[in-house]
Amino acid sequence: MAADLLRLTADLVAIPSVSHTEATLADYVESDLRARSGLRVERLGANVVARSNLGRSLRVVLAGHLDTVPANNNATPRLEGDTLWGLGSADMKGGLAVMLELAATLPETAVDVTLVFYAGEEVAREHNGLLQMVATAPHLLEGDVAILGEPTGARIEAGCQGVLKVEVEIGGARAHTARPWMGSNAIHRLAPVLDLVAAYPERRPVIDGCEYREALQAVRVRGGVAGNVVPDRASLLLNHRFGPDRDATAAEVALRSWLGPSLDSSRGDRMEVVEAAPAAAPALSHPILAALLRATGEPPRAKLGWTDVAFFAERGIPAVNFGPGDPELAHSADERVERQELESAYATLRHLLTTVILPIGGAGP
Repeated sequence: MAADLLRLTADLVAIPSVSHTEATLADYVESDLRARSGLRVERLGANVVARSNLGRSLRVVLAGHLDTVPANNNATPRLEGDTLWGLGSADMKGGLAVMLELAATLPETAVDVTLVFYAGEEVAREHNGLLQMVATAPHLLEGDVAILGEPTGARIEAGCQGVLKVEVEIGGARAHTARPWMGSNAIHRLAPVLDLVAAYPERRPVIDGCEYREALQAVRVRGGVAGNVVPDRASLLLNHRFGPDRDATAAEVALRSWLGPSLDSSRGDRMEVVEAAPAAAPALSHPILAALLRATGEPPRAKLGWTDVAFFAERGIPAVNFGPGDPELAHSADERVERQELESAYATLRHLLTTVILPIGGAGP
């Protein structure tokens, strides 16, 4: 059995690592990994990679992000019995603790293993440590499959939804608020756009038995120049989560078709995609991931958020989400993780890596 995973998670939570401040936690992880035999450890910025080189026919990548969202009165870890409360306890320092303990306790495995601890997952994709590493040292991320330690309650959440961040700008004409008929209020003209956003028809595509649930939300509104001026510009930032049966281009086309009736290009209205992240379909047919699914004893669920499963899928590496913690508690003031989930995730992964993996085409465990 592993060491006290709940205490190890608490130690990790106690090291602040809000996005862009992951260096201290990366130092801790690097030091811990360099104390382990049989691993080659490399550091790139705030990203740490440890790899075994046993000459096995298959390589499994275990990946987890170091960063958290900003604190919400939960920066200090708090242990109560078998529950740990605190920022990042579920998303995803519990998963990091499992990865570190696997590095510390694994005997020679049936596969080669790569452990990837990376920065910048919770912010704009341009800051993602995986993208930084693939640009400078892509060999470090090579593997046959990848398992992301995102919080899933120690069961598989397959694939992930894609994300579009879209800015809608609405035109108008300035005027004095005492004579508004002399102008056109751009903020008022946002109303029909918001009506369409609120009425967006939710799609629920089912892929390999996993039901995804699309969403469109307004997340920021800007406009106005002074308290006595009719505004001539207003903008709306939208966040659209789309299913794995669409790529970003198809999702944008569908969104433009839905919002188009509320926009008038002759008045300066425009819609622009400012950021896009791809979706990923389930990859449960791969023998390693199929073995992981059997080991959990639970049917897979769709990952309704976005994760770096999509990063690996883009590069032809089948991937799933599997880790301790309730995903519905991520980013909340009540974020917490349970001892049982930590130990279950650890035991399942240890068993997978040491006993059930066979070369592709093998007879199975």
